Amino acid sequence: MAEKIKRTELQWVRILAQKELPAITSVASMLDKYSNDDISSIPYLSKAILHDQGLSSCLLKVANSSQRASVSKVTTVSRAAIVLGIRAVKNICMTSKILEGLLESKNLAPAVHHRLTMLMANAFYAGLLAKMMVPDHSDDTQEEVYLAAMLYHIGETSFWSTPNDIANLLIKEVHLSPKKFQKKCQQLLGFKFAGLSMGLANTWNLGELLIKSLDQPESRTTEMQAISLANQLSCAITCPPENRLEFDNILKRISVIMKIEVRFLKERIEQTRELAIELLSSYGASVLEHHIKALPKADDFTHSTANSVMLEMSKEKALLTALKQLTKLCRSSKNINELLTLTLQQSATIWGFKRCTFWILTANHQQVESRTTYNETGHAETFHHILHLNGRANLVSHVVEMDNAICVNGCQEKKWINYITPDLEKLIGSGAICFIPVKIDEKMVGIISGQRFNQTENISSDDFSQFSFLIEHLNMCLSMISHR
Repeated sequence: MAEKIKRTELQWVRILAQKELPAITSVASMLDKYSNDDISSIPYLSKAILHDQGLSSCLLKVANSSQRASVSKVTTVSRAAIVLGIRAVKNICMTSKILEGLLESKNLAPAVHHRLTMLMANAFYAGLLAKMMVPDHSDDTQEEVYLAAMLYHIGETSFWSTPNDIANLLIKEVHLSPKKFQKKCQQLLGFKFAGLSMGLANTWNLGELLIKSLDQPESRTTEMQAISLANQLSCAITCPPENRLEFDNILKRISVIMKIEVRFLKERIEQTRELAIELLSSYGASVLEHHIKALPKADDFTHSTANSVMLEMSKEKALLTALKQLTKLCRSSKNINELLTLTLQQSATIWGFKRCTFWILTANHQQVESRTTYNETGHAETFHHILHLNGRANLVSHVVEMDNAICVNGCQEKKWINYITPDLEKLIGSGAICFIPVKIDEKMVGIISGQRFNQTENISSDDFSQFSFLIEHLNMCLSMISHR
């Protein structure tokens, strides 16, 4: 049956743009006529908007929302265009028509309608979250990031808004994991939803940043990372992953981009959630508000923390699980930071390290600087420290020069006492520490350390051996992805 109703990607683009969502196509064509940076375009754009009562009303409501509230109330479209800027006005108009067009969908099965509204809410929330992530960028760039993040999955969202037999077949598979579900969709459709998004983005001329984010998702610019992470976060809030570590990793990566602690990031996310709910009302899309959820709590995860999982198994079994996860991630990701994060989280929880840290080695090999740290519960911690390698020989310089892992159970241990500098003595305190080289193609790029703070908690030879083995596997994985 699926073969008889299958259409090509291009056919779907044409059907959605011309037949199912003509109002979006019309407003996109209208907005495309006006330059983003030409002040002289404002009077003409304002006049065009006035012909659409719905757009005019929505624009004024958004312009007077708490997010953009000024001293005096905005009462005219032309004033709104001047206050907000032409790019923001165009984004508001586009958002309004997309929400309106998709919500007007008729004859959808209840399960399909639920998925459509969930994806719409996720997309809108993702746009605002992405904008939140780039507060220091220009207003124009923030608007570009917002639109690109909001429309990143426009292909799939539009697909569900159109009554069709394949949608009715696919909705029965929605219980699958996200990756398996997307694979099933591709099998039945014959193409990926990303291709459909690309086709609509080009048809509606939705901006270079959106097209680039779809065409070059591996790009590591701040804007591209914000677009990707905002969509990951929005989806993970709605449907929390089984393992809390996956969710915490998303938050950690966002905190690195924004250069703030995770606890402050959570406050920003909550503020953005409140804004999203308010704006949905201004857009006349209050029906989506219940999909904009708060950050998940521990009970929302099947495995609330990595530590709770590790407590149920031996260290050997936990190590095997970590090795499998690292291997799987190596096959699916090109992001070195993801592999490092997984390794640090698993190491800290398996061997109960109070502080498990990745230290990056400077190009001149003069010092190592702490970059990422996790505690024994698998949660990220803020820890910044620099250890110098020049001058007197010390533990870290020995690891770098000899390319050899070491384990130190106390600053008074005879074997290493001559390698303890004041900085290291302060770092280790009354506890124990081990250092293991991190290498890519046999070139050392840094060191991973595992620490215990209590003088009665030595690092056993078995723990050190297992920990070293995991880092050696990490090095192999890093070398493999470096060749892609």
